[in-house]
Amino acid sequence: MLAIVAPGQGAQTPGFLTPWLTDAASAERLTALSSAAGLDLTHYGTEADAETIRDTAIAQPLLVAAGLLSAQALLADAPLPAHSVAAGHSVGELTAAAITGVLTAEEAMTLVSERGRAMAEASAVTPTSMTAMVGGDPEEVLAAIERHGLTAANNNGKGQIVAAGTVEQLEALAGDAPRRCRLVPLSVAGAFHTVHMEPAVARLAAVAADVSPADPGVRLLSNADGAVVPTGDDVLRRLVGQVANPVRWDLCMETMADLGVTGLLELVPAGTLTGIAKRNLKGVEVFALNTPDELPAARDFVRNHGEQAAATESKEA
Repeated sequence: MLAIVAPGQGAQTPGFLTPWLTDAASAERLTALSSAAGLDLTHYGTEADAETIRDTAIAQPLLVAAGLLSAQALLADAPLPAHSVAAGHSVGELTAAAITGVLTAEEAMTLVSERGRAMAEASAVTPTSMTAMVGGDPEEVLAAIERHGLTAANNNGKGQIVAAGTVEQLEALAGDAPRRCRLVPLSVAGAFHTVHMEPAVARLAAVAADVSPADPGVRLLSNADGAVVPTGDDVLRRLVGQVANPVRWDLCMETMADLGVTGLLELVPAGTLTGIAKRNLKGVEVFALNTPDELPAARDFVRNHGEQAAATESKEA
């Protein structure tokens, strides 16, 4: 069984879309996505520096566009296998909603543009950020987060919990790290998935009110609790609330394991979620798609794991 996943903010790097735009169709597609977002994503994906694309209002639309661009190229000759599972980490959940048919690409870009702007403005009220806490005893890690008034904004499974809050709170945490725990500041400009983002929820809800979502074409997992979400209305409601609530990627992976996922493919810019999967989903094959020359192997990966799921279901029937 195939899981196709989309990364969240912090995965972007300067020039990461450059190899994709040598193809005229992909370049044209990115121009259309740029128009929907109201941003020159071609510039930001090929020429802008790291600090520029760290800006929340730019990073979020850029990441969703990259995921949609690579998904369209990957699935150009065949749709996502019906037995697949899809999920996205944080803003990547919008990518997943679009590739499963809940949203159109244009709707996803409109929503993510408002999401990015609203979260950037919420972040500007108080200097906030996020720090990954790698290793350490989970109970000690959570205790340290609580002790400093922070939020466990992302739970990424074994060995990685992300703390979020004010810059001062994170600095205090850095001087009080739990035993055997390494602290890694993230390339984000706000305390996402915390109470600091509450002003952005209302902004996104207002834009979402004009969207008429479809039900997912394949199983779509929610960041809130790892559940399979059956209706488009519920997906959209969860997408709005997700902005100010923790991402439980650990529970998404538990659901993947329970469903019998055998292969996990991460869309562009890949590496973060495949790395997490290697630590948490033992025995699951992973594929990090980053450049168009990897597409033939990626299509084989999709075909192989999609066929495994179909064959398994046929035997069970």
